[in-house]
Amino acid sequence: MSSDFESYEQDFAVLTADITGRIGKVPKLLGDEKKQMVANVEKQLEEARELLEQMELEVREIPPQSRGMYSSRMRSYKQEMGKLEADFKRSRIAYSDEVRNELLGDDGNSSENQLIKLREERAHLLDNTERLERSSRRLEAGYQIAVETEQIGQEMLENLSHDREKIQRARERLRETDANLGKSSRILTGMLRR
Repeated sequence: MSSDFESYEQDFAVLTADITGRIGKVPKLLGDEKKQMVANVEKQLEEARELLEQMELEVREIPPQSRGMYSSRMRSYKQEMGKLEADFKRSRIAYSDEVRNELLGDDGNSSENQLIKLREERAHLLDNTERLERSSRRLEAGYQIAVETEQIGQEMLENLSHDREKIQRARERLRETDANLGKSSRILTGMLRR
């Protein structure tokens, strides 16, 4: 089980290193090249999220006494993932000089209306990004509640199973006691007749 976790860890390390390198290139690219790189990074970020989910599942399968070390590693990976996502967001928003010149015109002397429009679009994009992040946090919180509920349910099922075993053992003892009382009663009846 921990070997699966370690395999996911290695995949996560390789993937995050690649993502970090690509994020650094995003502001320097133009046009279709930049769009392609952004799409690739988004895809890799999704893969990294899926790896984190797999690692989370593996941690839940580890016995509670060994789980602490893995849980702290998971927290560290989640923080790293959050930093990557924030860096990616900044790299998409940060325009290099070439991109700025392309948007504003080669000489950089565009009209005031174009600047206002660009600022409004940027503000709109930032608002949408913040909304998406809030939604993602809510989904993550819902997922965490579902995981905790599942764990509680699993513990309750284990407790019920143990209780059932105890009740069955008690029932067996009662049957044995009843059988012994029946034998004793027959013996006493026989003794009384003599």
